[in-house]
Amino acid sequence: MVTIEEQVKKIKKEKRLGLMTHVIVGYPSLRKTIRLVKLMAAEGADFIELQIPFSDPLADGPTIMKACEEALAHGTKVRDAFVAMETLSSQVAIPLLFMGYYNTVFRYGVEKFCKDAKKAGAAGLIIPDMPLEEEEEEHFLQFAKKYNLPVIRVVSPASTVSRLQKNAKYAEGFVYCSARQGITGVRKDLDPHLAAYLKIVKKYIKQPLAVGFGISSPKHIKALKPHAEIAVVGSALVKITQECKGKEREQKVRTFVRSLML
Repeated sequence: MVTIEEQVKKIKKEKRLGLMTHVIVGYPSLRKTIRLVKLMAAEGADFIELQIPFSDPLADGPTIMKACEEALAHGTKVRDAFVAMETLSSQVAIPLLFMGYYNTVFRYGVEKFCKDAKKAGAAGLIIPDMPLEEEEEEHFLQFAKKYNLPVIRVVSPASTVSRLQKNAKYAEGFVYCSARQGITGVRKDLDPHLAAYLKIVKKYIKQPLAVGFGISSPKHIKALKPHAEIAVVGSALVKITQECKGKEREQKVRTFVRSLML
């Protein structure tokens, strides 16, 4: 599997906006999660987030929250996420990242989680609720670095200049920018202040920018293209998996991912 850096270089060379898609491990089932990731990769996704389901996903809206609840109700465990990652990392050529919440990492064991994630083939981690101020106590970044596992920093329109500067110091791979304050979810229009916000972020952060939270159509992708390196599409894809079944689900996911490759 290629690294995050290698994939970013490929995107830049091809002069296009990269695409990161999203699945919840165990939803609709573990087997179908694996199938969906392969399908998205085949249609051109550059990165895929494998979200480890959690009972209280603070940054997520109702669509992803419902999918997490159903995955947990099916009995999905953290070890299933590692099984999915190990299976997929040997079959998919793009970087796969674990997305989750720090409670999951903490309960599993911080060093053990980082070690096992790397062993399973994860290209990086996105843990949005792990503040830098807790590092001295938790040693999360320390262990991630020990196992050569980039931790993607997350910023939002509420991030102050000092916060952006602090995140810039620890940024690896790319920086995830939420397109608005609040939770994930499909939106009709992008925030009109998004371009100005991303311009401010770029003053302090030199890593490529991935923008998510509400990115859900080719129109959004076109609008975002001059201002970022990667578009993140999550809830819109999860919504398709909730509304469709079987072959129809797979075909609609294929068609939708293909439509985002601009």
